[in-house]
Amino acid sequence: MSELTYTYVHNRFKLNGYYLNKEDLCNVAYSFIKEGNDFEKPLGNFILDWFDNHSYIEMLTSGSTGTPKIIRVEKQAMINSAIATGFFFKLEAGNKVLHCLPVKYVAGKMMFVRAFILGLEVDLIAPSTNPLEFINTNYDFTAMVPIQVQNSISKLHFIKKIIVGGAKIDSNLQKKLINVKSSIFETFGMTETVSHIAARKVNEKYFKIFPNIIISIDKNNCLLIDAPKISPYKIETNDIVNLISDNQFEFIGRLDNVVNSGGIKLIPERIEEKLSLIIRNRFFVIGQKDSKLGEKLVLIIEGNPLEIDFSKVKNLDKYEIPKDIYFLPKFIETPTGKIIRKDTFKLI
Repeated sequence: MSELTYTYVHNRFKLNGYYLNKEDLCNVAYSFIKEGNDFEKPLGNFILDWFDNHSYIEMLTSGSTGTPKIIRVEKQAMINSAIATGFFFKLEAGNKVLHCLPVKYVAGKMMFVRAFILGLEVDLIAPSTNPLEFINTNYDFTAMVPIQVQNSISKLHFIKKIIVGGAKIDSNLQKKLINVKSSIFETFGMTETVSHIAARKVNEKYFKIFPNIIISIDKNNCLLIDAPKISPYKIETNDIVNLISDNQFEFIGRLDNVVNSGGIKLIPERIEEKLSLIIRNRFFVIGQKDSKLGEKLVLIIEGNPLEIDFSKVKNLDKYEIPKDIYFLPKFIETPTGKIIRKDTFKLI
């Protein structure tokens, strides 16, 4: 199956109940572009781009850690990624999947590539923050972002396997998912890795890497990804990790989020995990310039002002207690719901 080219369409592939081959898909694409709904037009454009004479697709990065930019991704890399996902999650031809992500970004594109490469039966619906609101059909597989999962708790049982990406699953959501009967996985990846390269079950601590991936770390304990079937060069990340084995790692935090306060390096993601025990609103901690400390740790909370009692967090180190607390009515975020920390902090 690794020899497949981008002109291949599995004979078991279905879109909205209809078997479609390459020619059919192109006709559907023209229809989507000309008279489709707003969420169908990007899929139409993607299908035509996929079957053009170029070996690559141009994609927009999410912009959560910098300015969104357009990068080129080889179609063969996307096929290899789809096959790896199918193997890892044991997807089979004829499985029924729900597509509820915007096709503008890599996750939405890859859900569709998996469908026609692996022979899945895909139902395409408009992306929304509550995608299962009108769903009363059983599915084998879907991909969502955390806000979609949060709003669909009562109906997740309709789907056997759910992968969650685009933003981290926070502690509060994780607790709610422990008792859900569906198999739910948090994924790890980025546009440069063509969607995810690792996943962890929500009741487990460590990410497990996909087939044909080699991981290591640099001097800052940031993850290095060697994925020859996806990228011709080693991918350097700013993700601080703890390597557990040659195929497992624990995500610690982002290097570009680290706060150097009086010479002490604080990892916001670790502090946020502790603070989630007492804060139910969305929040994050960040470094603010300070004449004495260089940077001081401050807490930003979405919503109305409320009292925070840090003494209730037993394992919170004294250096991890925020010096100031700010409240904002609404955070700036990516379309997948990931908080854009620096832009949000500029609102203060």
